[in-house]
Amino acid sequence: MTQEIDEAVRQVMREANVPGVTVGLWTPGQGSYVRSFGVADKSSGRKMSPDLYMRIGSETKTFTVTALLTLVDQGKVGLDDPIGKYVDGVPGGDTITLRELAGMRSGLFNYTEDPGFFTALTSDPQRPFTPQQLLDYSFKHPVLFPPGEKFDYSNTNLILLGLVVEKVGGLPIEDYLHKNVFAPAGLDHTLFPTDAEFPTPHAQGYTDQTASGKVEETADWNPSWAWAAGAIISDLQDLRVWARTVATGILPNGDTLISPATQKQRLITPPTTIPGAGYGLGIFNVQGWIGHNGSLPGYESLTIYLPSAQATLVVLLDTDINHDDTEPSTLFGDAITKIVTPQHVFNLPAQPAAR
Repeated sequence: MTQEIDEAVRQVMREANVPGVTVGLWTPGQGSYVRSFGVADKSSGRKMSPDLYMRIGSETKTFTVTALLTLVDQGKVGLDDPIGKYVDGVPGGDTITLRELAGMRSGLFNYTEDPGFFTALTSDPQRPFTPQQLLDYSFKHPVLFPPGEKFDYSNTNLILLGLVVEKVGGLPIEDYLHKNVFAPAGLDHTLFPTDAEFPTPHAQGYTDQTASGKVEETADWNPSWAWAAGAIISDLQDLRVWARTVATGILPNGDTLISPATQKQRLITPPTTIPGAGYGLGIFNVQGWIGHNGSLPGYESLTIYLPSAQATLVVLLDTDINHDDTEPSTLFGDAITKIVTPQHVFNLPAQPAAR
């Protein structure tokens, strides 16, 4: 099977022109598969390797919502509280609930789809954004539909939940996450950067989401524009741990990170507009695989767990350039799961930026 996976990964790399990728697959009884392919830096030729720090984009959402759920377990917030209880100025804030924000059913416009935001980001990728600046890009657009009416993936939702975590948790989100999520789970190589900080060793990133439309390097881009929706940095081994933890609510030592009752609510994954995919509270269920993908300029990731097989798959790559309107992380997920879990094929279509 190792050779078959090798060939499938190389085939996707060729088709989608991916510079470098690391794949980790762990299945009880079948051992582990950890391989890196290609380069982490095209200019130097430095090889991709499993120990690199990587930007993980919207996998950040699983962490932000987990932070929120720890506050739910503490009785400090309720999932059916209106966001207006915590954040002023939200359109319809007296009726949109935290549950609807976490489940992508708020109806709020996705700020990353605002043309002015794209211009601001790509004209100066090193500039810092504040959460309020991000919300301003969203709130100048009308609400798309009444809350709860349907699924619509929006990064705006997670900026608001990040503000709730800070206000109720009493700490900056990076500190709250470290204390209440990263440290308990033993994630020593996971961080929420507050600027362009990027620990070494890390891969260079390559994107075509640029002002020129040409491919540019992105390792030094400031991820503050994605904040609680997509700024986190992690590595392969931490994401291996996180895949099972976020899908089950159980820490590596057997303790619970999230209470069973709250975790049960998290994993209620109503159907979405995406065929074969449900979305719970900051988490996808795609053909039985539970977890999230991530994408921001230069980087993509996929961290998923299949409870029925106790299987974990992590994919990390150094480009976000789509191939035939499909994210390369999905192409890898699809190709690998077709081999290892043919009854459960991961086939998630592309989502908006900071996915």
